[in-house]
Amino acid sequence: MKIVLASRNAHKIKELYAFISPIDPSIEILSLDDIGFVGDIEEDGTTFEENALIKAKAVAKMGYIGIADDSGLAVDALNGAPGVYSARYSGEHGDDHKNNMLLLENMKDVPDEKRTAQFVSVIACAFPEDSHEPIVCRGECPGTILHAYRGNGGFGYDPLFYYAPFDKTYAEMIPDEKNQISHRANAMALFIAKFKEIFPTL
Repeated sequence: MKIVLASRNAHKIKELYAFISPIDPSIEILSLDDIGFVGDIEEDGTTFEENALIKAKAVAKMGYIGIADDSGLAVDALNGAPGVYSARYSGEHGDDHKNNMLLLENMKDVPDEKRTAQFVSVIACAFPEDSHEPIVCRGECPGTILHAYRGNGGFGYDPLFYYAPFDKTYAEMIPDEKNQISHRANAMALFIAKFKEIFPTL
């Protein structure tokens, strides 16, 4: 079985691979580049669910099982922003530092007790020729937004996202810690259970 991760984000591919590879060692996990996918997938949905499905279905049209993640940060004091625009919050796609600086600026007057937020991840899986109904699973992790960076690991908003039970930001966690509690870990656990319902021999 071949599964294609509908992403070129090296960080996401690494995390998704860590979750999917233990399902069955015979599964071959590929990226968009591995299947010769040219160009970008236009993510014009208004929700994480819509964007994840758009990406997964783009792969399924090429004859592969496609798995996609759409994820981001939802800050309560900002009415859920940056949300689906997390990667391009500052206007430049993938500029983590600019995104973080804009987040801090927009939250400069928000008191500590109101700096709550959630990381959200939606995992979608689409199948070639609609051989099965798509799978869509959502995971969240609650936290708070700090006033300054903490930690050198991770990516995106990780240095600002504080997870109280570990007394660490995402950027301070080692991968094993993050994979225990992250939004993507929670979504993947739900996804794997549903995937195994379709393929019980795995």
